[in-house]
Amino acid sequence: MPGMNLTRDEASTRAELINVDSYEVILDLTRGERVFTSQTTVRFSAVEGSSTFIDAVTDSVRSITLNGVALDPAEISDGIRIQLPNLASENTLSIDADALYMNTGEGLHRFVDPVDNEVYLYTQFEVADCRRMFAVFEQPDLKATFQFTVTAPKYWNVISNAPTPAPSEQGEAATWSFAPTERISCYITALIAGPYQVARDSLVSSSGRTVELGVFARASMMEYLDVENIVTITRQGFEFYEKNFGVPYPFEKYDQLFVPEFNAGAMENAGAVTFLEEYVFRSRPTGAMIERRAITILHELAHMWFGDLVTMKWWNDLWLNESFAEFMSTLAAAQNTEFSGAWTTFNSLEKNWAYRQDQLPSTHPIVAPINDLEDVEVNFDGITYAKGASVLRQLVAFVGQEEFMAGVREYFAKHAWSNTELPDLLRELEASSGRDLSGWGAQWLETAGVNTLTADINTDDAGIITSFIIRQSAVAEYPTIRQHRLAIAFYSLDDAGTLQRVHREELDISGESTQVDALIGLARPDLVLLNDDDLTYAKIRLDEVSLATATEHLKDFNESLPRTLVWSAAWDSVRDAESPASTYVQLLLNNIGHEVDSSVVMVLLRQLNTALDQYVAREHSEELSVQAADRLWELANAAQSGSDAQLQLAKSFAHRSRTAQQLDRVQGLFDGSLVLDRLEIDTDLRWSLAIALSAGGRLTDEQIDAVLAQDDTAKGKASWYTARASRPTSQAKDQAFEEVAAATLSNDQQSAVIAGFNNVHDSSLIAGYTEKYFGVLINAWETYSHEMAKQIVLGLYPSSQISQETLDQTDAFLETLGEKHPALRRLLTESAADVRRALAARGADA
Repeated sequence: MPGMNLTRDEASTRAELINVDSYEVILDLTRGERVFTSQTTVRFSAVEGSSTFIDAVTDSVRSITLNGVALDPAEISDGIRIQLPNLASENTLSIDADALYMNTGEGLHRFVDPVDNEVYLYTQFEVADCRRMFAVFEQPDLKATFQFTVTAPKYWNVISNAPTPAPSEQGEAATWSFAPTERISCYITALIAGPYQVARDSLVSSSGRTVELGVFARASMMEYLDVENIVTITRQGFEFYEKNFGVPYPFEKYDQLFVPEFNAGAMENAGAVTFLEEYVFRSRPTGAMIERRAITILHELAHMWFGDLVTMKWWNDLWLNESFAEFMSTLAAAQNTEFSGAWTTFNSLEKNWAYRQDQLPSTHPIVAPINDLEDVEVNFDGITYAKGASVLRQLVAFVGQEEFMAGVREYFAKHAWSNTELPDLLRELEASSGRDLSGWGAQWLETAGVNTLTADINTDDAGIITSFIIRQSAVAEYPTIRQHRLAIAFYSLDDAGTLQRVHREELDISGESTQVDALIGLARPDLVLLNDDDLTYAKIRLDEVSLATATEHLKDFNESLPRTLVWSAAWDSVRDAESPASTYVQLLLNNIGHEVDSSVVMVLLRQLNTALDQYVAREHSEELSVQAADRLWELANAAQSGSDAQLQLAKSFAHRSRTAQQLDRVQGLFDGSLVLDRLEIDTDLRWSLAIALSAGGRLTDEQIDAVLAQDDTAKGKASWYTARASRPTSQAKDQAFEEVAAATLSNDQQSAVIAGFNNVHDSSLIAGYTEKYFGVLINAWETYSHEMAKQIVLGLYPSSQISQETLDQTDAFLETLGEKHPALRRLLTESAADVRRALAARGADA
């Protein structure tokens, strides 16, 4: 990994020396399962007499020709970079090499479908992996045109950024010669190739141009692809963005491709977006998954403008790319699709992620210093995505949505096809809104940490408010007190027992205390909610009266967002060791049955697991875990037959089953002797039950193999790995640990084994692996690709060993690490912080 790094200083120096015009890339994908031919011709200008390098991760290099002169690969190529001496003012560079297929979800990933034994390829180039497919000046500010020529089996589909041309056949192979792309950054180029199947449609852009749409999946997955829903969301996104951005869709066509073993949710390749194959629902999906897919579709579509048309100069502005797409996708979903409650999901998912990330010792300002590629790799975090998007929502509340969009339209008009930095956008927003954003940017973008807001309320004997003060605090390490645009809402119980909003006040607050005169003289309501509508980024605490109301009447809110804000406040309090986790578990189990938002149910069930496994005091964690599983079973039986809630609760019950009686119920669901009305035991649910039974010691190896025989697919094989690694035996855990440490599996398979290794009822079963874990880290970090190494660092960290000993062992390893590998240090520091927080929470619960 160290040899793969690139510093910002190196990139800046190179950008001063050269300007790239075009790439011509010729690929031969018919040479077997290990390597492919990669021939690159680059035309670029340079400062005459200067020297630089081009990035090229190769298996071997046959020839290098610079301006007609052959150079010796042995002297100037090290398999990662090729040195380029004595450049002319105008240069033509040709490189003929062999490159390696990957099975890590990076570069050109090669996958063999076990169903039909067909080969499927796709690229994943963010952050810096297009150099694994062709020679390239790998940095976002050296834009160029890219022309791909690809030879592959003639029955394949071959897709790239430009429209797919008619191929020319040569025997069993064919060659596709794509037209050059627009001037784009190298990391958003793409190649997807294999016998993918496609459903086609089209739409008319705001410019009057017809844009062809393609939705692709593997042949064995195509029957499960609900194309109509995907196209509907895509059309709604086009309509919303073209109207608000003032620029028609900038590329020739728009393909969306669902690919196997993908490391992220999706990737914004220009005109050829790749998606996680989990978004192809071969079993009944939860409403949360359907909404998540819609938000992801809208997120990637927003990138076609913000990121692809206008691109950051360097990765320190990665946050703006991702935050903008995250904010806009939620806004588009809420205002132009069926998912009108998208801001509720945003709070429960994104904001909780942001609050967690912002309270880690590795927290950083939204505008983070990015010194090299290793910094970027670990910066795809809750600050970059979720906090940034939350702060953009605060900015929109501060300047106004229409004014915000007007600034964005001017930004796109001025900077199309170029690279920008943050001040370029802020200047346009200042001009459109009339607001001075210099102070806003300093507070929100250049400082770290999250504020906490509380209400200090005094009333007279008649319950009339005589004083209402908002207190704002910050932790000592990050003491910034910010200006917030927020709303305060009063909620009171009506005659039907429903909590109704009876008053709302929107205002700016600043400083450690803000007196809200507008609320003086009003009757104190049953519940006061700071940050109503979730406009600002801050943790909130409920006053005593409001907390008592929320505890008794949480289910009685008539809208989902205020209820979710209360859920989040309660969870924050547990995480901050201010209230006992056991109390939160009871609050959750008493109210989740009334929750109607699928995404909120999903998040609450995840929090239940975290609370029971990490935050509840050890002396009563086992008893409470058993009670929780029993309660989940009651809730699953009480849920509406065939409902989303029934499905989620049943899966959660299976995962938490511990006792013989609980596992008997799981066994009954699995073999059909026990039935929940209209709960279909489809393929994915059957695997969830099998994994739960395996973790409970109820399935033999032969029985696990038998489940795989009924679902011998890629997803089935990954689930098989998890079920096998979930067995509660030292032999199974040994095998799982060694498989992961050796990194011989694909990225998806390795992740599945890690999930099974950590799936234990008694954490002492894997307590003995801590020393082995620290023994393999350096080799993994220095030898494996970033994705595989990161999976090992995070996945095998002894997070279940909530003890000071775990912290001491981590500190000892960090001391031996010294100043090496700052990205590795960050990952370990974050993991240790979670253990430290769990220790504090257990103390509060005890």
